[in-house]
Amino acid sequence: MKKYKVMLLLVIASISLNSCSEDKMDDINKNVNNPIDVPARFAITDAMTSTAFSNTGSDLSFYTGVYVELNAGGFGQMYQAEVRNGEPKNQTTFNNSWNSQYQTMYNLKLIIDRCTTGKEKGNYNTLGIAQILYAYNLALLTDMYGDVPFTEAFQPGVNYQPKLDRQEDLYKIVFSTLQDAIVNLGKTTTGFQAVGTQDLIYQGSTAKWIKAANGLLARYTLRLSFKTPDYAKVLAYANKSFANKSEEFKMKNDGIPNPYFQFDNDRGYLFASKSLFDKLNARADDPRAEGYFQKIRKATGAPLTYEFFTNGVSPQSQNYSYSALIDASNPIFMLSYHELLFIKAEAEARQSAAVTSTASLTAAVNAAFNKDEAVNFSDTDASAYVAGLNITTNAGLLKEIAVQKYFSFYENESVEAYNDYRRLLAMYGSAAAHPIQLANPLNATQFPLRLPYGDSDVSTNNNVKAAFGDGSYVYSEKVWWAGGTR
Repeated sequence: MKKYKVMLLLVIASISLNSCSEDKMDDINKNVNNPIDVPARFAITDAMTSTAFSNTGSDLSFYTGVYVELNAGGFGQMYQAEVRNGEPKNQTTFNNSWNSQYQTMYNLKLIIDRCTTGKEKGNYNTLGIAQILYAYNLALLTDMYGDVPFTEAFQPGVNYQPKLDRQEDLYKIVFSTLQDAIVNLGKTTTGFQAVGTQDLIYQGSTAKWIKAANGLLARYTLRLSFKTPDYAKVLAYANKSFANKSEEFKMKNDGIPNPYFQFDNDRGYLFASKSLFDKLNARADDPRAEGYFQKIRKATGAPLTYEFFTNGVSPQSQNYSYSALIDASNPIFMLSYHELLFIKAEAEARQSAAVTSTASLTAAVNAAFNKDEAVNFSDTDASAYVAGLNITTNAGLLKEIAVQKYFSFYENESVEAYNDYRRLLAMYGSAAAHPIQLANPLNATQFPLRLPYGDSDVSTNNNVKAAFGDGSYVYSEKVWWAGGTR
């Protein structure tokens, strides 16, 4: 009997040792630098960075800047975009952006879930910030692509064929999410560590996040002005938003270089646009006519001159002027103070045909001259400049607001310039009547009315594949808020 007891003890000891060994091996195999569960305040930092640098400031901005002629694509894929050689109808063109946008929203959804029903339920401040970023990314996604998978998306391993949701419905989600964010940011959070310096945009200031949410509500309400105009509501939101440029919704961080600087430094694919230069020169004494661009030498010993790329027709070459605004320290704008003032100016002018005052336009131009960038035009008298435009009618005021807003978007806000161009195309009814006259002759038949879906879904999701077709729809199908059906 004693013998069996000894044997039993040995077996138990062996099992115990084996179990201990397996537990130790599990610990050894863990990557401590890739945790699977982190506090929301840390996860949200990555979501902010990807929102600004990868989603807003990179490919979407580079390409749309070429389409609306804030820049000219002179080499590589930017040249292909300039001459519409496969771009933008190829499903591979925006695949990186498409994937990044969905990944960012998925990460934000995890934060939102964690702060509503998960481990950090009641962490209202972090929840509100995540909701603003979520709404912003959703609006960016549908603005670029129209109808997209959303309500059935974000289910990895469960739903491989999510349906496309209508843009009209997605915009309702954008508005409700921003409004929920404002409510949550107004609540008191206890028991959770503040976001603080993990917030690379506002350093945890809930007041500034609330102002950003109201500014976005103003932008998106104006975005729907062709479908459901409500200029009083635009102004109500705008008046609760930024009071100056220190409050604008932007990413400015020493460790995150401006994407245009990075792209120019790595590739040098974008040149100065003659189309933009000509528009600036059409207005007397505009400081940006020269201040936006760098002079170059055509040959050794030759004088410094401006050499402009003629949009849509020039051959590939690197012998053209570049932007003078490029600087690593420039912020990535998601909603700027000058854009907000142009939104207010347009809403006021559209409320009544009797409005001819240029006071709001002057304030917006002044903000544009004083942008938070390495190069600005703060020494220019905006009042004298606007007075020299001789605006006497409401129609003339509205057109000049559109043009000056377009100028103000150069070069880091191309996505919004693209959105605004398409919105106004619907409101004015034709390219010929549009306040902004583009020069690329290909636009007569090949202006991109939207961007193509990403290859990762075109090749795997039958719903997206059917909507994509051969990709030519990007030249014929307007997005819903610009008068289309999807």
